[in-house]
Amino acid sequence: MRSSKKSHIAACILALALTAGAAQNPRVVIETEKGAIVVEVDLVRAPVTAANFLRYVDAGLYDGSTFHRTVTMSNQPRDAVRIEVVQGGQLPGVREFAPIAHETTATTGLRHLDGVISMARDKPGTAASSFFFCINDQPELDFGGRRNPDGQGFAAFGRVVAGMDVVRAIQGLPAEGQQLKPPVRIISVRRLEAAKKTDLPE
Repeated sequence: MRSSKKSHIAACILALALTAGAAQNPRVVIETEKGAIVVEVDLVRAPVTAANFLRYVDAGLYDGSTFHRTVTMSNQPRDAVRIEVVQGGQLPGVREFAPIAHETTATTGLRHLDGVISMARDKPGTAASSFFFCINDQPELDFGGRRNPDGQGFAAFGRVVAGMDVVRAIQGLPAEGQQLKPPVRIISVRRLEAAKKTDLPE
């Protein structure tokens, strides 16, 4: 099974390698126990948020973390404004870098569309390691959206370019409330170039 999974990841990486060189923004491979997700990180339009995510990637801090939360239309009974996301990458405070400034979608021009990756937060300026993927378009997470009472929205900084089927599969896994039971392990998170060197078969 492990060999088959690595072959699938390698095929995914090879399929993207031809276009990766032409891309202005870096691509990252998130290898999970349920499959691989490839994300293009928008350093041009969301430089602060994207650089923060890449800092965790390059330090290997996401390795061994999990996708722990699934938000579906049926598990938000107390929320008037409902969303659909999958959240992961939450690290213990001692392993996190300092929180970053909040880049709103009004500033970046990015939107919370299907497959967009964005930062989880409490108050503006508190985002650190935890991120989430949008399932379907989620305009209420943009600046001015109603999901968060402060109206500042969340900081989108990239999008899934391969593996959205894996994201959707994770969202549909068993959960208690919004907590995945068990959580889905993130095996490694690497820039595409580094993943090609380490994960491709001989």
